[in-house]
Amino acid sequence: MFDFVQRNKRILQIFLGLIAITFATWGIESYTRYAGGRDTVASVNGSDISQREFSETLRNQQEQLARMFRGQIDPAALDNPEARRAVLEQIVAQRLVATEAAKRNVLTSREAVIEAITTAPEFQENGQFSAARYSSYLASRGITDQRNVAELQGQLPIARLAGSVGETAIASRTAAARMAALESQKREVSEARISAAQFLPQVKVDDAAAKAYYDANPADFRSPERVRAEYVVLSAESLARQEAVSDDEIRKAYEARAAQYRVEEQRRASHILVKTREQAEKIVSELKKNPAGFAALAKKESQDSGSAEKGGDLGWFARGAMVKPFEDAVFSMKQGELRIAQSEFGFHVIRLTGVQEAKNRPFDEVRKEIAADLGKQKGAKKYAESAEAFGNMVYEQSDSLKPAAERFKLQIQSTGWVAKSGRQELGALDNPKLLAALFSTDAVKNHRNTDAIEVAPNTLVAARVVEHQPEAQRKFEEVKNDILEFLKRREAVAAAQKDGEAKLAALKKGENPVTFGAAKQVSRRDAQGMPVDLLRRVVAADVSKLPAYIGVAVPNTGYVILRITRVIDVPPGGDEKEYAQRVAGMLGAADYEAYVASLKGRADITINTANLEKK
Repeated sequence: MFDFVQRNKRILQIFLGLIAITFATWGIESYTRYAGGRDTVASVNGSDISQREFSETLRNQQEQLARMFRGQIDPAALDNPEARRAVLEQIVAQRLVATEAAKRNVLTSREAVIEAITTAPEFQENGQFSAARYSSYLASRGITDQRNVAELQGQLPIARLAGSVGETAIASRTAAARMAALESQKREVSEARISAAQFLPQVKVDDAAAKAYYDANPADFRSPERVRAEYVVLSAESLARQEAVSDDEIRKAYEARAAQYRVEEQRRASHILVKTREQAEKIVSELKKNPAGFAALAKKESQDSGSAEKGGDLGWFARGAMVKPFEDAVFSMKQGELRIAQSEFGFHVIRLTGVQEAKNRPFDEVRKEIAADLGKQKGAKKYAESAEAFGNMVYEQSDSLKPAAERFKLQIQSTGWVAKSGRQELGALDNPKLLAALFSTDAVKNHRNTDAIEVAPNTLVAARVVEHQPEAQRKFEEVKNDILEFLKRREAVAAAQKDGEAKLAALKKGENPVTFGAAKQVSRRDAQGMPVDLLRRVVAADVSKLPAYIGVAVPNTGYVILRITRVIDVPPGGDEKEYAQRVAGMLGAADYEAYVASLKGRADITINTANLEKK
């Protein structure tokens, strides 16, 4: 029953991070309970998906995307009908797979989950399980160890069942070879751009058109709701700065880590790589007559292009860095000696140019490094001990951040105006969950502290609103010039696209109305700087007749015409097994989608559209 656990321990470990994955917001009990109510978003075989569960899942996905794109997208922009529907589809799919797992008695033992936790790299310190790191993780999620183990015990069977479906796909050698050929194929392409800027002088837009646009799109001209806030940051890093590390502690750590600071013997060598022993012996003979000519000979004769440019120099290296025959030769030579060694790459003419004996790094050299490491350890430990108390204090004494700041020796920091949505530089507040809490009714109207929210590993932030400005409609006079400029650009872009389409039609008739730039060879592997959307069109184009022409409207810019003049089939490199695995992965994903579709086809699913669209 549990051989899967032993063979796929890493899968269990990955699931420790399920807070960033959709079905982390519900436990095993979520798909067996039935609780009807007016807040139901959907029902799957009689089991309800509540508004709360849906909202938490949507928020978690927004946070995950915001982290992936490092705050360069507005989470609010992801809250649209299409995104909400996609999130609901995922929850429904997960609910169905979870139900199947329960029916099939797919189980994971508590002991297996605990073993996965204690061996997870996230909770390791010096090769051992760190209770402090695990406690910090639990504190950041606001859950107990017992609950965490129980949640994982419920979630892992779902992953097992999903994996068992997707892992059965096998890719044929033909499919793998075809994929490799397509990836390596190059297409010679040149482009001609029709810029909207050249049409701007011809565009005329009057105030009446601007006013009409303003009246038709009032929502585009509202100043966003915004606040000024103050906040405190509790982090392992800040707490580490409060923890002094004594000389005695540093000295003891140095002695305990003696092996860590030992530098093994290193040697420096130069080589000239050739194909035959005869070539190697000839080079040795020349070097004996002219030892100073090694670098010049390496540049001229060596087939190792990387080192040849450096006169054959390979730099310093320890044992284990080079292929064994080469290494054995180098570490048995005397400085300045010449020797020939044979390896799988050919024959090496080697000259040993330096020897550094094994030694221990001196205490003074590593003192700062050890102090910094000990400080981090102390900070992490103090953070684990303080996180829960910090969260409780900002909640229980919600009318001020001062008590928490004083107790934990933190600085109360202030922001400028922070908008509820839109791209902005927010520093420690750049977290969708924290922003949502900052603009909640409790924070805005009652001026209460937000909860302590984890914005990064080992980092909690609590904030409070100092001043609030509601959303408001901007007057036409304020935005008239911006609207006029926008309408002019829009008309110019439309003119450029119309002109581009006409020129594309002329090219297909054999005429030559445009001048193309220099040709470049692009492939799926190497875009040569070409934007992804254009590359996708190039590699998918019909090239049965050349030259082939493609026209692409470029938003806000104009139009681009792409000319494909040549198709170059390049022998694929890489490992055949790697391609087979990738094709199998795609087939496995398709199999899983088909499996979920079959479950949906047999399920009784109802959706409350009003609650789905309710924000």
